Amino acid sequence: MKLKNLLFLPLIALLVTSCSSVRVTTDYDTKANFNKYKTFAFYKTGIDKATISDLDKKRIMRAIEAELTAKGMTKSQNPDVLVSLFTKSRERVNVNSNNAGWGYGYGFGWNPWMYGGMNNNVNVSQHTEGTLFIDIIDGKKKELVWQGIGSGALRTKNVEKKEARIKEFVAEIMAKYPPGADKK
Repeated sequence: MKLKNLLFLPLIALLVTSCSSVRVTTDYDTKANFNKYKTFAFYKTGIDKATISDLDKKRIMRAIEAELTAKGMTKSQNPDVLVSLFTKSRERVNVNSNNAGWGYGYGFGWNPWMYGGMNNNVNVSQHTEGTLFIDIIDGKKKELVWQGIGSGALRTKNVEKKEARIKEFVAEIMAKYPPGADKK
């Protein structure tokens, strides 16, 4: 019985990790001195190109501003860094076959309900997967110094839940800024 339980542990771990809310990756300029960046502003030209609603842009910008302010940065007219963003989305379709039957039936003999019978369940689900890119650009050099990318499911139409999901995306991405911040 213990062996059977041990076989389910990898399955449970896979399910838990596959339900991870936001997958984050980052990249940055190793020559940039992130300690000198104390002020920020939003890069309107870049943000205007994002293909989402103006309301969602505002939600994302408020969330980014809250995260940077919590890190000790201040918004400025003459910023050390400019913050830009863009988004992508795609429809994902998941098809899962859940065959309830293993073996040939009850005890000895043949069960007509197995293998092609009523125990074959196919579940089809569809959702939108969104990707948010947050770019940090050196204000003086106008060069990209850091990029955070977060991807995850976008399944909500409710405004409050959408705002909470956006805050979650931004918080997960900005937890990696500045480089090494997640190791502290």
